[in-house]
Amino acid sequence: MQMKIYHNPRCRKSRESLNLLNEREIKPEIVEYLKDNPSFDELRSIVAKLGIKSFELIRKGEQVFKENYKGKDLTDDEWIQAMVDNPILIERPIVVKGDRAVIGRPPEKVLTLINS
Repeated sequence: MQMKIYHNPRCRKSRESLNLLNEREIKPEIVEYLKDNPSFDELRSIVAKLGIKSFELIRKGEQVFKENYKGKDLTDDEWIQAMVDNPILIERPIVVKGDRAVIGRPPEKVLTLINS
């Protein structure tokens, strides 16, 4: 089954997750989400596959979060829209396989998808 990684090549954890896949001869579809922003529906699907609330996919250390969103009580859809508008807020890397997904923090978490 094809795998997909939402990847930021400047992120060490993202590179490590991609390397784990490549070492196992898995060639995932690579989505550089900062260049090829996921749509609202795509992010909603990812959140569902992760089995989390959309707020849990937000990078809270980013300046845009601190300046525009910190302390706000938004709905799941509003958080998804925030990630569409500001893809830097999306936690990385995200690896998707079928109807399941994991956040590769630590990178070894991607192994749960490989072994399933």
